[in-house]
Amino acid sequence: MIYVFAVLAVLCGAATTAVAETPIERGSYLVNAVMACDGCHTPRGPGGLIMERRFSGGSIVWDGPAYTVQGSNITPDRDTGIGAWSDDDLKRLLISGVRPNGVSVAPQMPYGFYRILTPGDLDAIAAYLKTAKPVSNEMPPPVYKAAAYPVPLPGAETSIGDSVPQDQVKRGFYLATLAHCMECHSRKPDGTQDFKNWWGKGGHEMKGPFGSVVVANISSNKEKGVGAWTDPELKRALTEGISRDGRVLKLPMARQRYFSKMTEQDLDAIVAWVRTIPPIE
Repeated sequence: MIYVFAVLAVLCGAATTAVAETPIERGSYLVNAVMACDGCHTPRGPGGLIMERRFSGGSIVWDGPAYTVQGSNITPDRDTGIGAWSDDDLKRLLISGVRPNGVSVAPQMPYGFYRILTPGDLDAIAAYLKTAKPVSNEMPPPVYKAAAYPVPLPGAETSIGDSVPQDQVKRGFYLATLAHCMECHSRKPDGTQDFKNWWGKGGHEMKGPFGSVVVANISSNKEKGVGAWTDPELKRALTEGISRDGRVLKLPMARQRYFSKMTEQDLDAIVAWVRTIPPIE
């Protein structure tokens, strides 16, 4: 009997090793299935994202009272990208919003959401980004007109801990935060974010190359939100970009090219977390 248990232990250990992710694989999963970094950092053409110039700088310009910015070149090009940055430089930018030269970036870069990252996931993202193809592309410098800082997200002010939560709802909150869902879904019509009184309510009109869209209510309200949606319907919206009524979702919500790559465990976790958003009209 002892021998049998010993053999099982060895086999289980081997299986765990076989499926264990390397840091680069984990970083790839987070960037390509959850965080959707292309949305800001990859240029767009008439046919959509220009993936052969991936991460070399975005096409959308955010011009507001506090700043005028575009997604920067985050390829490892040493002259126009982040190739000269150290891992610590990159990690500092991701969770603190500070460049190596000490200048803070605009909160259009959702570093306020990335503060929740576990140390391992932060390392993994930095490692993966260093593997991108270097692309020489000088982007226009940002213009800062006034001080601007992210609104603190309750529960995500600091790292969630040393490991990704196994509790389903906490795991869903972690992933949804990295996907910065509430960046849009808790934004008032006037554009300001309110993570206390507007949690998941939506209502902000967004304009861009995709046209004009009003951000949806994702609270558990059965009439105004998604409280009456089934789990499969929520998953279809995430992974196929199709609403409950059959409408094709527009950008920036149409992220099925990313969310369709998520594991079932992680999709289930996000759905479980969405169910906890209090109903709001």
